[in-house]
Amino acid sequence: MTDNNELHLEKINWDNMDAIIRLQVTKEQRNFVASNKNSLVHACIVMTDEGKKVFPFGIYLGKKPVGFIMIAYDVGKDDGEEPSAEWFLRNSYYIWRFMIDRSYQGNGYGRQAMKLALDFIRTFPAGEAKYCWLSFEPKNEVARK
Repeated sequence: MTDNNELHLEKINWDNMDAIIRLQVTKEQRNFVASNKNSLVHACIVMTDEGKKVFPFGIYLGKKPVGFIMIAYDVGKDDGEEPSAEWFLRNSYYIWRFMIDRSYQGNGYGRQAMKLALDFIRTFPAGEAKYCWLSFEPKNEVARK
């Protein structure tokens, strides 16, 4: 059983999907990350059309959803944009989407969730990899740091 104050990742399923979709970043951050709904649609298309491995998770504080993270393996390019170094992208993990709901920002949950995601990736759930990467909008100072 999960402690009410323990941050953890939960797989997205029929029971928690709506709560994850309702999570939102601040108005100023909306240009930095796709909505969780669009992210789940992208995951479905990449998995079914391209046969890639994608791992969408809700970030939970006890039983309360506070964020969303989506990890992919061997995805090639991020929606057809940079980076274009295909050699780097093959057999690597990609933190494709990452957000903490606006109501829960500033509490260290993002840093903790990133650690949990990296711990998950280190289990090599889709295969071994030498790299894990993420992309971010250049104007997003928090993601850059």
